[in-house]
Amino acid sequence: MAIVPNGQTHAPVVPGSPILWCTGLSKIYRMGEVDVRALDGVSFELRAGEFLVLLGASGSGKSTLLNILGGLDVPSDGRVFFGSEELTLADEAELTAYRRHHVGFVFQFYNLIPSLTARENVALVTEIADDPLDPEEALGLVGLGERLDHFPTQLSGGEQQRVAIARAIAKRPSVLLCDEPTGALDFRTGILVLEVLERVNHELGTSTAVITHNAPIAAVADRVVTLSDGRVQDTRRNSERARAADVRW
Repeated sequence: MAIVPNGQTHAPVVPGSPILWCTGLSKIYRMGEVDVRALDGVSFELRAGEFLVLLGASGSGKSTLLNILGGLDVPSDGRVFFGSEELTLADEAELTAYRRHHVGFVFQFYNLIPSLTARENVALVTEIADDPLDPEEALGLVGLGERLDHFPTQLSGGEQQRVAIARAIAKRPSVLLCDEPTGALDFRTGILVLEVLERVNHELGTSTAVITHNAPIAAVADRVVTLSDGRVQDTRRNSERARAADVRW
């Protein structure tokens, strides 16, 4: 297996075609003498250029699925593909290359380095990427062009989350995986963060998957996949995407 850099897979990516998908995915954790099945035969796909919301209650398996798709965890059973490559056949070095070149992560908590400015936090990624955005460009895209030299303690929670998004997109990833990106934010700030994700998807064409327990957020997606008890319960396409600014919860 060979993971190639610069947002490319061996086969050209056609807009709307599957770019990241899995079949029959299961994940079992051993908790003492009890087996906990976090995923149970999940088949799922993220298509090139789409904005997808993965919806479900706490414990439904959303984060486990995202971690496996992002190469942070491995399944107990099933297969995962990125482009023409099967990630379930990859060794640790190949998974590291996949995460470095192709995947941007945004989590509920920002994980910024407090001793570094916004610009320096983003530069940590651009220094190891092959064809990155400039940190200034990435921060401008998320509306923080005037806050480049501020430290995390000088930024609000929403601004810190936008720095985390800038850091994730600065390496021009093929896929952006977001785990409850508005979960630690109030409503108004959460809308601002959704608007940033919407803009990244539109302007950069980044395939974006957002997991959330917050049902109204599903309105901004091209497609919505609902998980329950480790299984895909429903998949639907929105006939029209709502603007993030119009979402209320």
